[in-house]
Amino acid sequence: MCLAVPGKILEISGDDPQLRSAKVSFGGAIKTVNISFLSEAKVGDYVLAHVGFALNIIDEEEANKTMEYLKLMGDVE
Repeated sequence: MCLAVPGKILEISGDDPQLRSAKVSFGGAIKTVNISFLSEAKVGDYVLAHVGFALNIIDEEEANKTMEYLKLMGDVE
């Protein structure tokens, strides 16, 4: 099963739009994610990420709800 996980952008780096990346917090676990698909992404935004790529920007409520569902399923701590 493929699953995109919500996370909050903490920091953005890279000037080249095709190489932009961000440090993203996934419930406290911080990972580097490619955000080149989301030119409008900014620090503080919540994104859905899959295999190292941010696919969508989502609102905080949706991100929190999704994380709660993942916790209930036992997929995250």
